Amino acid sequence: MTEFSPGSALVGGMLLGLSVSLLLLLSGRTGGISGILGGIFGASKSEWPWRVAFIAAMAASLLFNPLLGLSEAALPNYSLTWLLAGGFAVGVGTQLANGCTSGHGICGIGRFSLRSIVATMVFMLSAAVVVWLAGGAYV
Repeated sequence: MTEFSPGSALVGGMLLGLSVSLLLLLSGRTGGISGILGGIFGASKSEWPWRVAFIAAMAASLLFNPLLGLSEAALPNYSLTWLLAGGFAVGVGTQLANGCTSGHGICGIGRFSLRSIVATMVFMLSAAVVVWLAGGAYV
């Protein structure tokens, strides 16, 4: 990310907030992505459809980028081994933290959960340290 665009960041943040708020208001469920995705594999027949629809809508949202004049993000070219290792590390981390950045950072902080506030502070501090250690090579 070499150019900061506050407009798209603001719109994206508002859409995230709206989506998790609607999910909570309409179904009583929180919008943590790791919980929604993880729940697909052990969900009952009544739980499975909304979880799949939520993940599919998230993936389909990428199709709106060109319509909104947003360019695709420039992604570093990582090997499949590094991608799998990173995905595994994220999965272990979300299990240890009882949720992911979206669950704690968006939903938990919005509910004034002390556990989520602490978890989000740890996530952000860890990210800052990793960027610092990498020398800002990917920023």
